[in-house]
Amino acid sequence: MSPQRPTEALFHRPPGPPAAMSRGRRLLALPLVLLVVAATAACTSDEPAVASPFAGCDTLIAPPPSAAPPSAPQPAASAGGLALASLPDLTLPCFDGDDEVSLRELRGPAVINLWASWCGPCRAELPVMQSLADRTTGRLTVLGVDTGDQRDKGASFATDAGVRMPTLFDEKSTLLNNLGRISLPITVFLDPAGRAYAHLLPLEAPELAELVRTHTGVTVTP
Repeated sequence: MSPQRPTEALFHRPPGPPAAMSRGRRLLALPLVLLVVAATAACTSDEPAVASPFAGCDTLIAPPPSAAPPSAPQPAASAGGLALASLPDLTLPCFDGDDEVSLRELRGPAVINLWASWCGPCRAELPVMQSLADRTTGRLTVLGVDTGDQRDKGASFATDAGVRMPTLFDEKSTLLNNLGRISLPITVFLDPAGRAYAHLLPLEAPELAELVRTHTGVTVTP
């Protein structure tokens, strides 16, 4: 046998796996690729595009530690408001987490602000509500109800505005409809006896402080 020439040695390659074995490896790898793709989609499809900035709702049911005793009979409704015997018998989901909150189980004194990211007056008013929440911690429950909104848009606006108070998500405007209204914002004041008063117009800090004192018994410095 003649010796192998240098050019043949240079280009010599060891034999690869049989074609059938290569096809088998590819067929085994395909389900793993599909599994990874499906798992990735499952992990991302349920995650909101914008994280919730709001606090949880686990403290909403208990009254504030220093809640005042039930107030005197509530004043009659004014031109910009509506007296309610009680809150509507509704249950709404917490914006953050899986909690469901029954409005009838909320305890006063409390302020409930119905808002939406698409509502111009709400965008001006909501930071005022957050300021109220910051100044009355332990004395007054302040919560929002994101109404007829898209979750990501509500979270994005609240994040930009620095709003952190507990918030419910009412995608179908159920509470707004039960109040017999079609426009936002609306602010509902709840006293320790469970009586409610709905103010139907946007509020600035001085008027908000006066309505809080009148309808919840909590004094706030504007």
